[in-house]
Amino acid sequence: LSVSSPQAFPLPSLPRKQPTVLVVCGPAQNGAIGLVCARHLRIFDYEPTIFYPKRSSDPLYRDFTTQCEKMDIPFLSYLPTEVQLINDAYNAVVDAVLGAEAEAAEGREPCAAILATLKHIRIPIVSLDVPSGWDVEAGSSGGISPDVLVSLAAPKQCARRFLGRQHFVAGRFLPYDVQKKFELNPPEYPGTECVVALRAPR
Repeated sequence: LSVSSPQAFPLPSLPRKQPTVLVVCGPAQNGAIGLVCARHLRIFDYEPTIFYPKRSSDPLYRDFTTQCEKMDIPFLSYLPTEVQLINDAYNAVVDAVLGAEAEAAEGREPCAAILATLKHIRIPIVSLDVPSGWDVEAGSSGGISPDVLVSLAAPKQCARRFLGRQHFVAGRFLPYDVQKKFELNPPEYPGTECVVALRAPR
């Protein structure tokens, strides 16, 4: 999955009257997707703020960071440990910390401290692809509990254990040969939508 794909940003459940979003980015691919997400949120008139404590040296990821900076998206220098400050300042959090390639990163800093904070957040959390702290196959083992999951390309095995309010898949961009190779059965995307709901709001 290319991290430059614009399919990583759906927040149709977030009203425009509540536009402030904190995007928390990890150091690897999921963090880069979070940067793309923040950029698109800004384009669609939301007010994203990014927390990206461990920046990648990958040139592509640096380009994403520069794009966000040039769009005047603010970057936090630290994540408040007092959860109420986050609850009061933002209307949602985008979890782009670990993702499918997490491996052992969740036990290392700054990821461990970020997960400890996100576990106590009371505002809605939207996880990109795989909720941080989850095993990509087995599911949650003490990770965060997002309200919304946005699966990229196709739902991962762990999505079977997702119990949040809404589940979306963003995979319309997948070439047909990739769909055939991995025996994917993508849902039908209505109109020009880049995402489709797999679970209605509840």
